[in-house]
Amino acid sequence: MNAYHLRLMSPTKLEQIDGIVSFIAKDSSGSFGILANACRRITALSFGMASLKKRDGSVEYLALPGGVLYFSGNVLKIATTSFVRSLSIDEISVALDKKIRVEEDSIQEIKRSLHRLDDEILRRISAMSRPAGRRLAP
Repeated sequence: MNAYHLRLMSPTKLEQIDGIVSFIAKDSSGSFGILANACRRITALSFGMASLKKRDGSVEYLALPGGVLYFSGNVLKIATTSFVRSLSIDEISVALDKKIRVEEDSIQEIKRSLHRLDDEILRRISAMSRPAGRRLAP
């Protein structure tokens, strides 16, 4: 059975998967599949799940927030901001939940930092607006 290579690229990860016989994903026109030796293709992937079948018959799943897919010369390249790869949809769900919690914690810390910055800016503006003899030490 003919197979090809998949290269997954994100700002933090680069993975290559060999022995792919089919890849199924979605773009704005709907679901599509790519088999080995297919014609060249480029498309913008939609948010969601993709699946790939390997030469040994196993199936893997990818959760993608979208991305750009390019297939040429039996190499499938996907550039995306992030991805989660697993043999089980349930594992992807757990991994995505964990990733969301980490991102939410990061967002909360950014918000706290912005509040501290706002408070400091207001304190300094207030100190600058007082008459010269009445300014408080920083």
